[in-house]
Amino acid sequence: MKDTDQFDLDLTRDYSVSLDRLWQVITAPDQLIQWFGPEGVDLADCRLDFTRTGPWYCVMVGKESGNRFHVSGEVTSVRPPDGGAGSVGLTWGWHDPDGRRGHESHVMFTVSAIEGGARLLLSHRSLESITSSQDHNRGWLSTLRSLDAYLGA
Repeated sequence: MKDTDQFDLDLTRDYSVSLDRLWQVITAPDQLIQWFGPEGVDLADCRLDFTRTGPWYCVMVGKESGNRFHVSGEVTSVRPPDGGAGSVGLTWGWHDPDGRRGHESHVMFTVSAIEGGARLLLSHRSLESITSSQDHNRGWLSTLRSLDAYLGA
């Protein structure tokens, strides 16, 4: 494996909700704040608005540990579903304890209609290591469990 190798994740969830409902849940600030982040964290300070391009950030605090986790990026594309699939693309970078932003990766939320509901495909690209890929996989699976609970799935 070369130092330049990068790692990707793809996670899919099907929901018994309308495409429009799923789109709102993954883009609207008042909806995102309800489920975004792994289980066991509180959102302390977040600017989550995936309805438009521009900067975003979130500070998560471990409920038991009190550890703070700061992540930020840019929403790079927003394509509402308008009768077909829709997507939101964003950059993603964790900050170290001194506030320096680390390796940048790319996240894409894609929604599409399926029989009886809507599908979410979460893709996370350009992760820097197998360890980072595994950590993000655990974090996204936990976050999707929060989304499942929010949607009553």
